[in-house]
Amino acid sequence: MSAWFNSAFSRLVTICRVSEGFINRKIGLKNKKFFARMTDQKKSSVTIGTHNGSFHCDEVFACYMLKLLPKYKNAEIIRTRDPAVIDKMDIVVDVGGTFDPQKNRFDHHQRTFTDTMNSLNPKKKWTIRLSSAGLVYYHFGKEIVARILELPESDPITDIIYDKVYENFVQEIDAIDNGVNQHDEEPRVAYLNQKWNETDKDEQALFYQAMEMVGAEFMDRVLYYKQSWLPARDLVETAIKNRHQADPSGEIVVLESCGCPWRDHLFNIEEELKLDVPIKYILYQDNNKKWRVQCVPIRIGSFENRLSLPEEWRGLRDDALSQKSGIPGCVFVHASGFIGGNDTYEGALKMAQISLQQQAKNGV
Repeated sequence: MSAWFNSAFSRLVTICRVSEGFINRKIGLKNKKFFARMTDQKKSSVTIGTHNGSFHCDEVFACYMLKLLPKYKNAEIIRTRDPAVIDKMDIVVDVGGTFDPQKNRFDHHQRTFTDTMNSLNPKKKWTIRLSSAGLVYYHFGKEIVARILELPESDPITDIIYDKVYENFVQEIDAIDNGVNQHDEEPRVAYLNQKWNETDKDEQALFYQAMEMVGAEFMDRVLYYKQSWLPARDLVETAIKNRHQADPSGEIVVLESCGCPWRDHLFNIEEELKLDVPIKYILYQDNNKKWRVQCVPIRIGSFENRLSLPEEWRGLRDDALSQKSGIPGCVFVHASGFIGGNDTYEGALKMAQISLQQQAKNGV
């Protein structure tokens, strides 16, 4: 048994070493390819400066964004804290102690720095203090987003996605860099730094690896808003404009597409159309071709509804629910009353209509 075990263990160790080598080669190859794209481009005298040592998500992302612009596409990224070297840079992020857009200086560490998206542009609502990522995004982000979308900077769609990407991506990086750590972006970047007991790592290559990771997520986010989120807006807007065809109250909206993301769009379109009566329910088909009636929350991210489904329906299913409500084909109502289901469109619509009638009857 001992000889057999030693032999098996030896084979297992060999397999693990071979696998580890294969994985390291694959990962290394991927990083080398990205590093090559960043460093082996046509030589340019243009330079991007940031600090050396441990890197963070904000300057990593700031450098990535700048490299998306024609002026800085072939720029060399120089990481240093030497003031004499920094002074010679074409553009500097996250180091140097100066915020001066006219001179292409984008540091935020100085004690006097308090700028936010809102302070730089009162039309923007966000009040998290900007990091170097937020500063670069504020000044260059519109051009970058427009290039990715292949649209003019003046196109309203560019504006919409520019704001959406700041709210749900860049703002998270700003928050983390200012100690409002609500997300995991920074730890993932921090893990790519050389460990305290490592001495053989190429710091610049690790920096580019971090750029690749953050940049890929940024591109995915922009393209998601372009390819999925934004097309949903047209569907939601059409449904809202046609809402009186579903019910004269105008408080029930029927979506034609299953799984369409509607929440952000609904609140924005309500505001744009200046609706007097807020929408209470959304009807849509689920993946099983049954119909859902979902309550509209009082605001994005809230678990409180404008009008929940009736208390006496909550937690009931199938025949018990149909008998209680007097509506054929009922499937369920969630225990919290935020969503219910019915076999048919007519049944789901009736569930919403009776809920509205109870509201009127109770004077809610």
